[in-house]
Amino acid sequence: MYTKENLFSQQSRINSFQLAKLHTFEVVARHCSFSLAAEELSLTPSAISHRINKLEHEIGVRLFTRTHRKITLTEQGERIYQSLQRTLNDLNQEILDVKSGDISGPLTIYTRPSFAQCWLVPRIHLFKENYPSIDLKLLTGNEKINFQGYGIDVAIYFDDHMPEKLFCKEILSETIIPVCTREYADKHQLNAAKENLRHVTLLHDNQAWGYDSNQDEWNSWAQANHIADVSGISSIGFDRSDLALVAALNNAGVAMGRYSQIKDRLSSGELVTPFPDTQVLCKQKYYVATSADNHSPKVKLFIEWLEAQAS
Repeated sequence: MYTKENLFSQQSRINSFQLAKLHTFEVVARHCSFSLAAEELSLTPSAISHRINKLEHEIGVRLFTRTHRKITLTEQGERIYQSLQRTLNDLNQEILDVKSGDISGPLTIYTRPSFAQCWLVPRIHLFKENYPSIDLKLLTGNEKINFQGYGIDVAIYFDDHMPEKLFCKEILSETIIPVCTREYADKHQLNAAKENLRHVTLLHDNQAWGYDSNQDEWNSWAQANHIADVSGISSIGFDRSDLALVAALNNAGVAMGRYSQIKDRLSSGELVTPFPDTQVLCKQKYYVATSADNHSPKVKLFIEWLEAQAS
């Protein structure tokens, strides 16, 4: 009978002798069979049963419900089994990290969707080729995340200031310039005069550097190039700058392009800049952020790789 008195009469911490029995328990729980566990451990089923009985007595918890034909985990046994599995997985990963110099295992990256689509994802195979033992997970979003609650190792943001409580490092500056297809530029005679922007549709990222940036990118560009306010011009706003580029590629209007995202499109001729030499340097920068206490070699390697790619 496993009473509270029995439970509290036992040692409060697992000892080295019980670790061997926990290994036996893990095998039995995985197979839900004494005979299969005995086969894996090269023991007899009676020896396995004896170990489990002794472990249950020592920790004061019934681990299995036994019937004539089968055994099943009790609710408490299931909890202990799941905890043991997590512990073994963590231990195995830690051993792997030690053996490989901590450059293996999962690395979770969070970044802006447009940066992921246009800059990071096309290059990510280069990182994987150099560090095949690192399993990357890429998440995207426009909000700032809490490193403590989301399991994120590295975040890449685009903003004009860096949080004080995180480790942050600038990786890439950015310039903006209007882009469209050559067909659209010719149709609206954009090469003839900037004033002809009045007759087009402006495409932009509504969340360029805030949740409600609206036409801030266009206004910033217009002010730097001594152009009258563009707020009255017809426009389409998106929550991602790469969607504005897709719209421009389909002749929906003129997009405010970020050079890191449009560079290849300009080289291929898919997009053109109807107003050359009007690019504007953004006060916002791409920067990488990590928890201040995250000194993982995997994180360091990824940041160094980002810097190399950006340069």
